[in-house]
Amino acid sequence: MQHSNKIFAVLGSGSWGTALAILLAKNDHRVFLWGRSKEEIAAMAHTRENSRYLPGIKLPELLTPVDSMEVAVEQADEVLIVVPSKAFESVLHQLASCIRPEAGVVWASKGLEEKSCRLIHELVFEVFGQQRRHAVISGPTFAKEVALGLPTAVSVASNDEVYASQLAIDLHNDTFRAYMCSDVIGVEIGGAVKNILAIAAGIADGLNFGANTRAALITRGLAEITRLGVSCGARAETFMGLAGLGDLVLTCTDNQSRNRRLGLGLAAGKNVETVLQELGQVAEGLYTAEMVYRLAQTRQVEMPICDEVYQILYQNKDPREAVHSLLHRSIKSEN
Repeated sequence: MQHSNKIFAVLGSGSWGTALAILLAKNDHRVFLWGRSKEEIAAMAHTRENSRYLPGIKLPELLTPVDSMEVAVEQADEVLIVVPSKAFESVLHQLASCIRPEAGVVWASKGLEEKSCRLIHELVFEVFGQQRRHAVISGPTFAKEVALGLPTAVSVASNDEVYASQLAIDLHNDTFRAYMCSDVIGVEIGGAVKNILAIAAGIADGLNFGANTRAALITRGLAEITRLGVSCGARAETFMGLAGLGDLVLTCTDNQSRNRRLGLGLAAGKNVETVLQELGQVAEGLYTAEMVYRLAQTRQVEMPICDEVYQILYQNKDPREAVHSLLHRSIKSEN
């Protein structure tokens, strides 16, 4: 599969942004990796590794760390945004002043906009309009495994089939496979809500509730994601794919997941601030839990597991009491 040797700007030098930048550079694309911290970017340029997030993994020659967004995007054919969802809107507005008119906008951030619970593509449309090429990358991915070149598969979703196909080719190599999808809403909902369910899975495992509980949480959690997604205009079958079930299983079952580790910490009796300090990175599910709670209320979608996680995080509900509440809901049909 032949790459077209593009110039990519990757905005966000955390673990996932760096991993995607490494992948693209290994695929012979010229990559400019932008981060806010001048010190961290200078260190990356000097040592040729991201020692904070991906220690020991060398940056390819075609990858250039930069601390100026203007420099990063001035020649870019594609701009890939990989910042925490809380920072996404401000980065978009900064990008609007320097992006080339013909450049595509792609994002691999997972979450909702804080004030109005909008999906990320709605923010992109607001700033850039719907005519600019756009896509979202999502799926079961831990940054370190992608950076190490371990076999991985993702979804690339866009309402422009040709653009999704081009991006899939840009990303594709012997260990990284990208599938096209046209359901942007479904891919975004799957990527956002799974982080809340990973917190739930971490809590359940931290309380030693066993494998049965974890399997039930994942299965019923998938039902909640699907209900919310369909109410927002997504297609139900999207949630059986990589950006739905795939990402949900990954983040609920492996301790590389920051959201799962947040749940484990809460189960151990630690408060949120303490666990976040130990993680040293953002756990998106913390913020998404509040936004999904509000969105589900607005859309009158029943999401009992997500509701209980919200109450644990924001109303100091005891995790054991939350599990008790779930088990004592009235009997109903599975479907």
